[in-house]
Amino acid sequence: QVQLVESGGGLVQAGDSLRLSCSFFGRTFNMYHMGWFRQAPGKQREFVAAITWNGENSNYADSVKGRFAISRDDGRNTVILQTNSLKFEDTAVYYCAADWAGDGKSWHPHNGMQYDFWGQGTQVTVSS
Repeated sequence: QVQLVESGGGLVQAGDSLRLSCSFFGRTFNMYHMGWFRQAPGKQREFVAAITWNGENSNYADSVKGRFAISRDDGRNTVILQTNSLKFEDTAVYYCAADWAGDGKSWHPHNGMQYDFWGQGTQVTVSS
C-alpha cells in the first residue's frame, strides 16, 4: 500500500509563491508516475501537473503553464509542485496522486482514473 502526504499549503496573496510537497511511503517511488490535481469549492477535481516515473517528461494544465513547475526527488521519495505568480483562481485543495508505471500502460496524466493512490490534500488559499 502507498501513502501520500501533502504539505506546504497556506494562505497567500495574489502574486506570491508556495512550494507544495508530497511525501511517498510504502513502495518503490521511482516505479510511479506522479501527479497533482486540485479541487475548488463547488467544482470538479482538475488536473494540474504530472511527471513520469523517471522524471524525463512532465505535463501541465494550460491554466498553470509557465507559473507552476513539478519535479521529483527520488532520493527523498518526494514530488514537488512549485507554484509561482499565484492567482485567486488557484485557490483549491491540492492533491498528490501516484500512478503505477510498471504495467506498461500508456501515460495519460490528465486522467484521474489512471492513478492508484491519492493523498489527503493540502489547502491553498490565494487572496486577491
